[in-house]
Amino acid sequence: MNKQLLLGEVTIDVVFKDIKNLHLSVHPPDGKVRISAPSRMSIDTVRSFALTKLSWIRKHQQRFKEQARQTPREYLDRESHYFFGKRYLLKVIENQRAGDVRITGSSIELHIREGTSLSKRAELMNEWYRKELKKVLPEVVNKWEKQIGVSASSWAIKSMKTRWGTCNRRVGRIWINLELAKKPPICLEYVVVHELVHLLEGHHNDRFKKYMDEFMPRWRMYKEQLNRFPISHGEWKY
Repeated sequence: MNKQLLLGEVTIDVVFKDIKNLHLSVHPPDGKVRISAPSRMSIDTVRSFALTKLSWIRKHQQRFKEQARQTPREYLDRESHYFFGKRYLLKVIENQRAGDVRITGSSIELHIREGTSLSKRAELMNEWYRKELKKVLPEVVNKWEKQIGVSASSWAIKSMKTRWGTCNRRVGRIWINLELAKKPPICLEYVVVHELVHLLEGHHNDRFKKYMDEFMPRWRMYKEQLNRFPISHGEWKY
């Protein structure tokens, strides 16, 4: 059962689920507010809870409005692109070495054939990002599996619009967002730790935070860094 609350200018979507505690979240890019509530809880109780969190909600909505955001990429000369946290200018080169992407100095060279479409340019860049992320991810996962004392059955990279990573606890699989190839390396480590800790605790509760504090004491700072870094058009936060 879903309901909606209106508290002044703040609209809150309320979803009743088979859970024990209330969960409040504010989602980019527009600051949409959602509360997950136990199925037997009254809407008045949820309203009272939301009223106590209004200042927190408004603060996070304002942060999303101020978030640096890239315009949609067109893959043209001198367009800014990020690779592991560093900014590069794109250099589009039309020749027979089509499909080749490489870093040269402060530039990312994209070699294409004349007339290559925007969608194909994006595909070539994403394939390159995926290849580069695959080079470093096994070492990062292995490092943190040993420190946390868990083992993922498998990991994979995929494009996700609403999550930096996900974890399927039932089968022990973790997924990492392709966009992390553009973020600082410590942000990738933070997301890997976050998802591996979910193998110990499925919810973002006090137990989860205790594990995070134990294994990565500065995780809050890394999370802030990830969410503060310039984000792609339409990209959500963690």
